[in-house]
Amino acid sequence: MQVALENNIVFVVIEYLAILCWGLSGGLAAIRKGYDIFTIMLCGWLTALGGGLVRDVMLGALPPVGITDKGYVLTTLFSGIIVVVAHPEITKLKWTMTVIDALGLGLFAVSGTAKALAYGSSGMTAVFLGMFTALAGGLIRDIFIGDVPMIIRDKHLYAVPSFIGCILTVLVWRGVSYGWFDMRSEMLLDVLIVIIVVALRLLSVGFNVTLPGAVERHRVYLPSESRYLKRPVIHPHRYRRYPQYQGRRRQASGWFKAASGLTAFKEVHLAFCRMTTAFKEVPEARNVEYKCCNDSVYSWVFPYSVPL
Repeated sequence: MQVALENNIVFVVIEYLAILCWGLSGGLAAIRKGYDIFTIMLCGWLTALGGGLVRDVMLGALPPVGITDKGYVLTTLFSGIIVVVAHPEITKLKWTMTVIDALGLGLFAVSGTAKALAYGSSGMTAVFLGMFTALAGGLIRDIFIGDVPMIIRDKHLYAVPSFIGCILTVLVWRGVSYGWFDMRSEMLLDVLIVIIVVALRLLSVGFNVTLPGAVERHRVYLPSESRYLKRPVIHPHRYRRYPQYQGRRRQASGWFKAASGLTAFKEVHLAFCRMTTAFKEVPEARNVEYKCCNDSVYSWVFPYSVPL
């Protein structure tokens, strides 16, 4: 079974060019991982024809076109040989590869959806199979070499244009089945769909257009669990009301309050020192540093200024 675009020699040439480009990109992915020439050619074949393999197996069109079409297979093998030798130059042709990749994305999305519809699939099934045709090759390659799949790694619009192209292809196919379009009109509409997919992809890359992520929120609205949302203040700012107690030297005014943060031992020690100095009537007791040493529990210096 043939679809409308397969009857146009121009789009057949573009399809082969897209297969070549996808084979080159698959080979580059394997080269970046440091694999040998066999793995490089295998990754190129998987990238270019893996989506068609998935589509044909799910449609029951056996054997798949990825192993029966000599032109497709030889093109992928040729791309593997090219990328082994000329991979530094191919890496520099980033924008050219992006344009050809976008053309292949649109062509394979339209042709895969049309082939699924020609085999009697429903519209929803045809959309999935069309997206498999356009995206499954790179997905299989990335899983094969242990990379994050391209459709997840690339933040620009990649799967969305192919999804739109598949839906539009289903609508055109339905129009043809209802007699609204003839074969010539169908071909023109398929060309227009490919242009839309390519334009969406290139505009996304050129102007850095990405899909939004999750909505950023800082509050949780669960009335039944509100008591778990507010964390209790375990360590309040106990010196906020007593700025004179902050710092290393703290003024001792009267009996220390519990908010000063001193332990019971410190409070007892300070009171004892105050009473001792008061009974001895030492004039210099207004600014004395008391040292507590040889204690079985504590051994430090209490730098307290004790006013009388």
